[in-house]
Amino acid sequence: MTLNCSISKNIFLEALIALQNISNKRGTLAILSNILIETDDDHILLTATDLEVGLKIKIPAEIKNSGSLTLPSKKIFEIVRESGSDSISIEETENSWVIIHAGLSIYNLAGMPNDEFPEFPSFNEENFVTFEAHVFSDLIEKIIYSIASEQENNYVLTSVLFEKEKKDNRSYIRMISSDGHRLSVMEKEIATDVDHLILGKMTLIPKKGIQEFKKFCENRDSVQINFEEKQLIVKDDNAVMIIRLKQGEFPPYRAIIDSIQLNNKIKIDRLPFLESLKRINLFTEDIFHTIQLEIMDDKMILSSQNADIGNAKDEQSIIYHGEPLLLGFNCRFFIETLQVMEGDTIDAFINSNNSPCLLKSDFDEGFLSIIMPMQL
Repeated sequence: MTLNCSISKNIFLEALIALQNISNKRGTLAILSNILIETDDDHILLTATDLEVGLKIKIPAEIKNSGSLTLPSKKIFEIVRESGSDSISIEETENSWVIIHAGLSIYNLAGMPNDEFPEFPSFNEENFVTFEAHVFSDLIEKIIYSIASEQENNYVLTSVLFEKEKKDNRSYIRMISSDGHRLSVMEKEIATDVDHLILGKMTLIPKKGIQEFKKFCENRDSVQINFEEKQLIVKDDNAVMIIRLKQGEFPPYRAIIDSIQLNNKIKIDRLPFLESLKRINLFTEDIFHTIQLEIMDDKMILSSQNADIGNAKDEQSIIYHGEPLLLGFNCRFFIETLQVMEGDTIDAFINSNNSPCLLKSDFDEGFLSIIMPMQL
């Protein structure tokens, strides 16, 4: 049978937008730049995969002839996006070519047979646990900025560690990320009993998977998730995403947290500190964005210098009564952390001139960030 169907432009476009990031990743297999289109009663199924993340979306359509084929993801997206018509029709002809009608516009587009497209992973339909979608959006927002880049030699750090915990009959889930120079931890109490969530010894979600997981949760009230040995499944009634989990041992992050004593506290106004850091960062001269922090009674002096263009100095009022400190840090790490934090004030804990800085806030329950120092 040859595929022939009509779809609402707006519904089609929304689905294609969700698939773009997955299907347009450069890879060795040309077929991965395509999306698979299959008919199913009064719906079509759209599937994209990069072999690490797969997404299948069901949308309503008028099915005139059942069938399946693959089309270039970027090109079909551009055609639908630019269309002035409320409806898009796709009719397969010979050799996987299709005729696309969009109002008075007609397009001939070359596809590829569906037998070359990777099979969508199977999964157990049982053991799914329902969560409010914002729970994961909130968790990911707090830790995504400190995941290591794909060029990191320690590939485990290009993932997020996912944990669950029961404390005083309360259920918590937690996400942890680190790029080796900083550590972010976000924990949320949830109404769902975590006993129903089955995790392996160490559950590592890759960076690409975390990014797509966050997008999946946007504009949804709830999602169902299930962890299997090698994959995470996220779904609702109309879409399912499968993320291939990574294997490895995440660094013992609790030992890093426990090494910082919480008695040498500096209380700082968050927004003035953030604006000061942005100004000082204008004069950092290397890829490490090195700045100097001089901390004394109720005063913090920030400074940076660039051999070619000059230097900058800024002063902030703080609440601090400990020994004077002179420290070097990556300015960008502070900026990115403060941008995801909330509330007017933050607490910074620093033991000595050579120790890490732990950031937390009463307004950010469950969140903490640790930034490693630099040699001045």
